[in-house]
Amino acid sequence: MTSDSDTSNNGNKEARELLRRPPSAIYRWLGDRIFAVVVVVLGMSIIALAAAMAYVLYDEGSLSLWQFGFWDFIRGTTWDPAVQLVFGALPFLFGTVVTSVAALLISFFPAIAVAIFTAEYAPRWLASIIDNLIQLIAAVPSVVIGIWGIFVLAPWMRDHVYMPIFTWAETSYPALLPILGNPMGYGMATATIVLSLMIVPYTTALTKDAIKSVPVEQREASRALGATKWEVIRMAVLPYARGGILAGAILSLGRAIGETMAVAMLIGNKNTLPFSIFGAGATMPSVIVNEFREAVESLHLSSLMAIGFTLFIIALVVNLAAAYMTRKFSIKGGQVV
Repeated sequence: MTSDSDTSNNGNKEARELLRRPPSAIYRWLGDRIFAVVVVVLGMSIIALAAAMAYVLYDEGSLSLWQFGFWDFIRGTTWDPAVQLVFGALPFLFGTVVTSVAALLISFFPAIAVAIFTAEYAPRWLASIIDNLIQLIAAVPSVVIGIWGIFVLAPWMRDHVYMPIFTWAETSYPALLPILGNPMGYGMATATIVLSLMIVPYTTALTKDAIKSVPVEQREASRALGATKWEVIRMAVLPYARGGILAGAILSLGRAIGETMAVAMLIGNKNTLPFSIFGAGATMPSVIVNEFREAVESLHLSSLMAIGFTLFIIALVVNLAAAYMTRKFSIKGGQVV
């Protein structure tokens, strides 16, 4: 007679044998096909969603684009929804480009410095604290940052930065006053500063990831040749990480281009050209969020949708440029290309 333990051992052995058996060819073929179909459908759905968004924006803005012409709409400087019903997007396009590029220029080198410090110099406990603070800045809603800018940053900049510069220019160089504009605290300069603060976490995080991805052998080879810590970073680490650094900068630019609430709350929302440094301005996202609910005329609404379509194209170009930079400056076969 066989005991219960022998029966259990035999059952476990049969179960292990079943698990060791490879799946049948039909099962493997069917599983591969199902997985491939699911992956392709999900990937194509993203493309279809982007194409559908572009089509809806173009279709809703086609009335304005056909009436004014696309290039005339882009180059137009008059935005008058109340009387003339004439719409030109150049003031908003110009404000978007100026604030985004200036914010990137302000934030780029501090973000790179923070990434290098946390990745190469700081002890682990300090790097962890800095990383958490940077992630906290990225997690704060833009409307909260806008409120902080209204009640804290804008008054402080007006009293301690804008007014002293304006007073100095008024007494010494009056020709600079049209360029500086009205130092009321809400304008292009304040919006740019807040925007630069908001995009620092993105550049920092992607730069740190790119630095961390550099092989350890690259650093060790440089140290073996007698390089100092800074020489290792400058000649061995940063050249290998430049693709990720540039991609992070361009993606941060795309983030700045699409920012809405904080910029709309601080930029002053005035569609005029030429612009002034301290004076009010407007961007494409800010004019959409400010006037969308008030657009009662079909041409006005269509013009706002046309601005959205233009903003979509700009964001697409920026993201494609980031992908190109990543491939252009990637590492292939151990060589920086």
